[in-house]
Amino acid sequence: MGWLIQIIVNAVVLLIIANFFAGFEVAGFGAAILASFILAVVNLIVKPILVVLTLPVTIITLGLFMFVINAVTLMITAWVMGGSFVIDGFGIALLAAIIFALLSALIHSFIVDPITKR
Repeated sequence: MGWLIQIIVNAVVLLIIANFFAGFEVAGFGAAILASFILAVVNLIVKPILVVLTLPVTIITLGLFMFVINAVTLMITAWVMGGSFVIDGFGIALLAAIIFALLSALIHSFIVDPITKR
């Protein structure tokens, strides 16, 4: 049940980001759900490999390089999705990764966690 909530929250965050940036486009809620699922799979398979390979850089930057890794996972998801999820460049992906992390954390701490702890 927790993974389904995470997929839905991520889809909502993707749609919110798509409404604020012209270079970040999602075709609709169905595409956002599919992109969120693909992003979860990419985070499960590819992200640990990237984290291990870039561990020295991540340590030197005190963890800020994780935003770059998150941007790469977003770009991989956009590549897999094709035309229904488009990111125009790496700068937009990096900005979206930062906002994605912030919005996801806010939604979980203020909405999801209080509901699930009842």
